[in-house]
Amino acid sequence: MDEIELYLEDAREQMGKVLAHIGHDLTKIRAGKASPAMLEGIQVPYYGAISPLNQVSSITSPDPRTLFIKPWEKNLIHEIEKAILAANIGLTPQNDGQQVIINIPMLTEERRKQLVKQVHQECEQGKVSVRGVRKETNEHLKKIKGAPEDDVKSAEEDVQKLTDEFIARIDALMRKKEGEIMTV
Repeated sequence: MDEIELYLEDAREQMGKVLAHIGHDLTKIRAGKASPAMLEGIQVPYYGAISPLNQVSSITSPDPRTLFIKPWEKNLIHEIEKAILAANIGLTPQNDGQQVIINIPMLTEERRKQLVKQVHQECEQGKVSVRGVRKETNEHLKKIKGAPEDDVKSAEEDVQKLTDEFIARIDALMRKKEGEIMTV
């Protein structure tokens, strides 16, 4: 595998990571349906250490409007409630002495539009990252010593095709998430 192919493969890998990151971030934006992914990133104090919520409890969604968080130990219930409120994700936890219950409210039209805007911002950041990978790869390609100019030009065209492909995939993710949010 020559140097040009290595740079192209690296560009594909980096763009793939950007796409995966966006996909992961979009799962955190709620579309009106309860999903355990909504609580990712919430940390809870547990025996003097800060632990992710999903490592100190089980999180289930028995229906599209409810999340149940069953801690491994009952004394964590109040800590979990505090952590959810502190995360400021617009959810109000309640407990029944055994578990934390979160009822997911219906999204208002205004809130749906805000979420769509947020989705657009996330996806635009992803597109900027993909274009950054393109720019970086093209700079590396131009610095290859002894590479024929035609090969470098051809590789730059390949990088542009990759960029277009990944931007199209980001757009597809954006449209899908937008559809989920706007569906009442």
